[in-house]
Amino acid sequence: MKKTLISALTTALVVGAASTTFAAANPFSDVPADHWAYDAVSQLAADGVIEGYGDTTFQGDKNITRYEMAQMIAKAMAKQDVPATDKALIDKLAAEFADELNNLGVRVSNLEKHADMVKWNGKIEYTYESDRSNYNIHDASYDSDDPTTRKKESSKSNLNQLLFRLEPTAEVNDHWDVHARLDAKTYMDKDAGNGDESVKLKRVWAQGNYKNFTVKAGKFAPIDNDSIMDTEFSGAEVAFGNDVTFTLGAGRWSGVKGEDWTDANGNTVVGDKAANYQYAGIGYAKDKFAAGVDYHHLGLDKIYYPDNGKEKEKDKADIWIAKAAYRFDNVSALGGYYAQNSDADDYAKSASIEYDYKGAQQENAGTWGAWLAYRHLGTYATLASTFDVIKTGEKGWEVGGNYTVFKNVVGTLRYGNTKALADSDQKDTYLFGRVEFFF
Repeated sequence: MKKTLISALTTALVVGAASTTFAAANPFSDVPADHWAYDAVSQLAADGVIEGYGDTTFQGDKNITRYEMAQMIAKAMAKQDVPATDKALIDKLAAEFADELNNLGVRVSNLEKHADMVKWNGKIEYTYESDRSNYNIHDASYDSDDPTTRKKESSKSNLNQLLFRLEPTAEVNDHWDVHARLDAKTYMDKDAGNGDESVKLKRVWAQGNYKNFTVKAGKFAPIDNDSIMDTEFSGAEVAFGNDVTFTLGAGRWSGVKGEDWTDANGNTVVGDKAANYQYAGIGYAKDKFAAGVDYHHLGLDKIYYPDNGKEKEKDKADIWIAKAAYRFDNVSALGGYYAQNSDADDYAKSASIEYDYKGAQQENAGTWGAWLAYRHLGTYATLASTFDVIKTGEKGWEVGGNYTVFKNVVGTLRYGNTKALADSDQKDTYLFGRVEFFF
């Protein structure tokens, strides 16, 4: 439905205060200073929202098309520091004229947030893993100088897993939204209903987004979840900064909780309780270079019941991690990290270096990528590893690639050749394949 330009601008698209006296020169020859809409039209012209016609006229009595209205909305969307009440009106208009704005090349994703308060994203993921281990076994007559007293044994295990993941996001207001992650797992080589399936609410948190400041509270992933802490914890986090960022987080992590067991004397040993967890980090990212230094602290009490008594033992972990990445151009990048647990005596170091070439883009069919990496994952410096073919307590090489078969369908292959840190005689070969369907 067509509306006159004066009506549309003064009743719906009020970007300036129409009641404010505007002292600038008269922008249009056909809008005199004593016209009832002079202030509003002059303010909008000064803000660049309206331009009028080439003959210096406004022609406010003409009907306008939806595309003309969309052009004015687009200019209003580009304004900075718009009052919240005016922004709400602009958002409503942009949602109404979304098709025209899209045809004009104007993104309305922020406005669609207001039109649709809840977003559902997720994926279906099939994963195949094959772990082939080789051991050097020493028999009773083992002689370190006689290799014939050693023999090799091997084992093989496979995984066929299907994951269904939902990640809803809901807007609360202009600054706050809530997030969740729900995972459902089953196994392709086992019958349904045999107890191997699981449905878990993995993450749920509220997030406040302000200028140069973000706050989270709930159950979510901490910093360094792309290396040594690919998990979730319960707590809160604040982050602030732009090129240089500072992050602080605190809460509890149950990832170190063990099972109760009975020792050789029949005493009950209670599994570790959830650890108190704090972390802090400083990072820098600009142009082609990114770097950071982070610190993780975990403290927990181990409670024992020997001989009907009760004993408590303190345990802790203090992990420092330094990381850096550099993008050479649009197709190649190099990145890595080094981490150390200052409280551990053994297996206290963790490191990774990886070269990436290109990379599959989820939305663009035919895109692909490849990488080569070396990783050393000490058990007490990699508390929750994110890597697929080199596991915690191992070191070795990894090569892999990914390819977007169709839009939102990505395939990944990885190969790893590793050695166990605790036993140099154990060597593993990992094959890993995954197909992800994003929605």
